[in-house]
Order: sequence, then structure tokens, then C-alpha cells
Amino acid sequence: MPAKSAFLLECGDPLEQRVSSSMEGTSSGEEEDEESPNKTSLSLETAAADDSAPYIGQRFLTHDEAYEFYSGFAKQCGFSIRRHRTEGKDGVGKGITRRYFVCHRAGNTPAKPFSDGAKPQRNRKSSRCGCQAYLRIGRDAGAGAPEWRVTGFSNHHNHELLPQDQVRFLPAYRVISDSDRGRILMFAKSGISVQQMMRIMELEKCVEPGSLPFTEKDVSNLILSFRRFDQEESIDLLRMCRILKENDPNFMYDFTKMNDRLEHIAWSYASSIQSYEIFGDAVIFDTNHRLTALDMALGIWIGLNNYGMPCFFGCALLREESVHSFAWALQVFLNFMNRKAPQTIMTDQNVYLKEAVEKELPNTKHALSIWLIAARFPSWFNSVLGKRYNDWKNEFYRLYNMENTIDFDLGWSDMVNCYGLHGDRHIATLFASRKHWALPYLRGYFSAGLTAIPEFSKSINAFVQQFMSAQTRISHFVEQVAIVVDDKDQAVGQQIMQENLQNISFKTAVPMEGHAAAVLTPFAFSKLHDELVAAAHYASFHLEGNAFLVRHCTKTEGGCSVTWNQSEELVSCSCQLFESSGILCRHALHVLTSLNYLQIPDHYLPVRWRRTQSRPPKSLSGIPDHGGASKRVKALQSMVSALVREAAKSDERMDIATQEVSVLLSRIRQQPVLVNISGDSVHRQQ
Repeated sequence: MPAKSAFLLECGDPLEQRVSSSMEGTSSGEEEDEESPNKTSLSLETAAADDSAPYIGQRFLTHDEAYEFYSGFAKQCGFSIRRHRTEGKDGVGKGITRRYFVCHRAGNTPAKPFSDGAKPQRNRKSSRCGCQAYLRIGRDAGAGAPEWRVTGFSNHHNHELLPQDQVRFLPAYRVISDSDRGRILMFAKSGISVQQMMRIMELEKCVEPGSLPFTEKDVSNLILSFRRFDQEESIDLLRMCRILKENDPNFMYDFTKMNDRLEHIAWSYASSIQSYEIFGDAVIFDTNHRLTALDMALGIWIGLNNYGMPCFFGCALLREESVHSFAWALQVFLNFMNRKAPQTIMTDQNVYLKEAVEKELPNTKHALSIWLIAARFPSWFNSVLGKRYNDWKNEFYRLYNMENTIDFDLGWSDMVNCYGLHGDRHIATLFASRKHWALPYLRGYFSAGLTAIPEFSKSINAFVQQFMSAQTRISHFVEQVAIVVDDKDQAVGQQIMQENLQNISFKTAVPMEGHAAAVLTPFAFSKLHDELVAAAHYASFHLEGNAFLVRHCTKTEGGCSVTWNQSEELVSCSCQLFESSGILCRHALHVLTSLNYLQIPDHYLPVRWRRTQSRPPKSLSGIPDHGGASKRVKALQSMVSALVREAAKSDERMDIATQEVSVLLSRIRQQPVLVNISGDSVHRQQ
């Protein structure tokens, strides 16, 4: 082993020594080191027999792997390393063929001259002293996958090496992790001093004073750099919103400042506001994300369109999560949406958000989103239940879909006993808040199907993650979110065309089936179709007046109560499926079938689930319709439908249609717009 150490220390031929001695001067223009060899000192750690020391011929899959290995060796010895020069160029010829890693004290830094009239600079003493320690690796393509091989190594140092209790203070090893960074920024907002922060984190990590992997100076620099970055990014973010507003007057945004610092900001796009007019009856307000660059909470309003796809309504960045900030966000959102409040809003279990919803949306049902809650189940129960976790989860979902609250409460008690969860605080919290998330307690409140598990959770989560991946630059975040929304709208449009062209297979001989298929979107019809198919397996019993008892043909007890009002064509069921989802239940459909109904009453085919929305074109809304205008609109709609069908048959057709329609739309927008008609006077606006 001593022979091996000597080989490691003295490896390389005379040519190798010349390359290493001239390394600094050829790469960075620094003066060559002229230190005497007599000043070279060796570390005891290096001389020891250690398998962690590099050696000639050692192989690594990547140059980063070689760097990490050498860095670990350097830390054991008492120094740090940095990347030095390379030979070759990435993407040109053979690419990079050699890399050099050197001691952090390699090279010599000349003093910075002061220029006349310039602001004096701190001419701090450099730690570089011309150290010759280095590691060289070469790229070996070989017959298999390319790998990197150690071709040169010298561990001669002309400076003292640091003991282990001091080496951690070298800049290369003073690292603040993401979790520590978040804690420091939180402490800074609360006004805690840097010394207090260090002491608290030492106690949290159970380490001796002064043993954290960073210093007070590092913490002070982090706080200072964050404040500078925060100020610059906030200015750019507001500037981007102003630009979007100038380009599109229908773009909406609002913000607040405190002490000349951006506190909150919210925005919504014109297309999002239009979507909310129809699909804003049920909304999810997801506040479980943060933009780390600004240390702000990100809130996203999302809904579900008539094709069962997520649609974006708006965004908010909040400096803090408090009742005041959430209330501000809800107020601004309502202003964007013309003060139209949703029927139901779903959030997570944030107590501040709960209080804000009660204050700002008193007539809106506040529910807890089950898929936001379920996302925390692994961290809550996986370690507690072990192998029984999956069985428990299946039982939880079974209880969640119970038909009535009594069965849910009894089943919950049995579940707690079966899995021994009596003292679990998460189970206790879930049961205490069951009226806000359990389906039996939410029946009768409209949710547009957003309470389904896990049908929409994956698609909505994927939708949200696209926003999070857009935060490459905070100043461009608003614009990047707009791109994500536009891309999603285009994808939705293509999927809608494909679904509309698909042939629908009927499974019953009920005339209502064909009528519903022509009116509803494929997504909504699939839900109604399931109920129609199931209705055939139910029996109805006429009770007094207009009441019916409907239950499965195999059961002799229970069932649902259906009431029918013939004069107004109103049907209601105790299961309250229509009130919750806008889709008639199997019990009501069975009664309508038994009453020989050929079509579902129009008011039981909600506008939000129809293929086309029954809104008059704005350009015709102020014109008395004597029959001609509506006929022309229907004729135009028929031609557009035919165009879409033909264009969807191939990519070439779609490209031609898109190009021609873009030109046509541009020409139409150049035509005068009819604003008002009074008597024989027609006012036009260019």
C-alpha cells in the first residue's frame, strides 16, 4: 500500500508534469506559478492508504460523476476543487475529450487596477497561491458506451490543508438546501435576526452550535439577494401584465403593494372569463403550490367544461397565506367574473381559506376537494398501516361513495375499529370535517362531477403541473401561463372534433337515448347512458299521488323516492344525482320511461352539458329578429360544422382549413360592426 500511495503522489511522466505546471497560464491568462518545489507540502490523509483516492485508469460514466468523486476525496483531505479548462468543444467534432479539475487555490489572481473616476472596488486578498494539485480525465469512446478515464493525477499542495472541523467552511461546502432556504426566508419575513435563525435551526437539527453547513454570512447574503431579486422580478411581472392588457383589453389583472413591494397579484384571460360564464358553476381553488423564486403561494381556479376537460379560470400569487390575502383573491376573482359567484367552490383543508370563503362567498357551498385530501394519504397513513394501506384506501373510497349519511357514519366507525385508528389525529380531523368532503353529505350540491375519484384528479393534476413547469422566469410567468392555456384550448378543440365525429353505439331501445345523444356532448351522454342502461334493471311502484318508489329488481327493501309533476314536467329523486351533477339518475329515467316519454324534458338537459351553447351572437343581439337573422346564423353554423367534419379527415385538410379560415376571419374583422338600430337610422362602428 505505501508503494501505491507513492505512485498516486508521483504519477505521470515529465511531459505530464510540464502540462500540469503550465495549466493555469494556458487556460485563463494567469501568470505561471514559480513557487519552489521545496514549498510543496503533502497531506497525511493523502499519504494514508485510502480507497477513496483517485488513480490512473479509474473509470467514470460521466464527467460529473468524476467531479463528485474528486470533490469527496478533496473534502477528506482538507481542500476543495473547481472545474478548470477543457479540451475540445461540445457538439463539435469529437466533442469534449478532456477535462481538468484543480485545487481551489490553483492559479494566481492579479490585483484589480483602479481606473480613474471609477468607483473603488474591494481588492480583497485572493486565496489562490499557484497550487499544482489536479485531476485530469479523458473521454474514452471505446466499443461500448462513452466513459471517462483518469489520465492524470497529482496531489502536491504548496499550502496547508485544513483539518476536518474547518474544511466545511470552504465556500464549495457551504451549501444551503432548498428546505433550509425556505425556513430562512420564512424567518426573515417574521423579523427574526440571523443569529436567532442559526440557533433555531441548530436546535431543530440537533447539532452543536456552529455545526450547520453554512455561516451567518451565507444567511445574510441569501436574504439580501432574495430581496433584490424579488424587487426586480416584481417590477418585470407587473410590466408584463401591462403589456398583455395593452394588447388585449379583455385581459384582467389586479395587484396590491406594501412598502413599495408587490404583495398580491391576480389575473385572468379573456377566454377564461368567457368559459366561466358557462362552466363557472363549480370551481376548484387549488392553493397547494408555491413559486419558490418569489416565495409566494400560487392559487389556481379550475373548472370542468362540457366535454369533461379541465378549463382554466384564473391565477393568483399571494405573499402570505392568511384570511386577508385569501379574501382579497376571492374578491378580485369575483370582479373578474362580473360578480358571478360559483354554486360550489372546492379547496383543501386550509383553515384561513375556509374563513375567507365564508366571508366573501356566503351563498356558495364550500366543499373540500377529495382529490386534494387524498393526495396526502400516503404521508398520513402509509407508515401507520403498512401492508394494509391499500386495503384501507379501498375501504375509504367505498365509504366515500355511500348513498346516505347514516351508512357512512356506521361504516366509518367499523373502519376505525378494523384498522386500529382510534388515536390517529388525521382520521379524527377527517371525520370532524366529513360534511365538507364526504359524498353522502354533499348530495344535492352541484359539483359538475368534480367529486369523482380518481377520474379527474389525474387530468387536473397534469393540467396544474404545466403551470408549475412554466416558472422558468417569473417575469414571463403570466405570458407562459397564457401559452399553456392556449395550448390546452387547442388540444381540447381537436379532441372535441374527434369525439363529435365518432359513432355512438346505442345499448337500449329507449327513444330518449337517441334524443340525448344528439343534444349532449359525448362526455355528458356517456354519464346519462350509464344511467339509462341501469334503469332497465329497476322496478317502480306507484304510491299515492305523483310519488313512485324505485328500487333494483333484485331487492325487496329500500329504494329511492321519485316525485313527478306532470303539469310542469318536473321530476325529482331522493338520490339527488341531478342536483349534484346535472345528469338525470336511473330512478327518474325509469319513471319517465314508464310514463312513455320519448324525449327527456329540455330543462333536464342543462346548457353546460350540451354540444353547442345557446347564446345569440353579440353582433346580432340588438337587432329585431323577423326570422331572417336566425336562419342565416343556423345556415352559417351548418356550414361551419360541415367544414370541421371535412377538415378533420386528414392533416392536409386541417392545414388548408385553418389557413383559409384565418384569412376569412381577418377580413370579417375589418368590416363595420352594427351597433344600434333606432327607426330607420343605423349606426355603425368601424
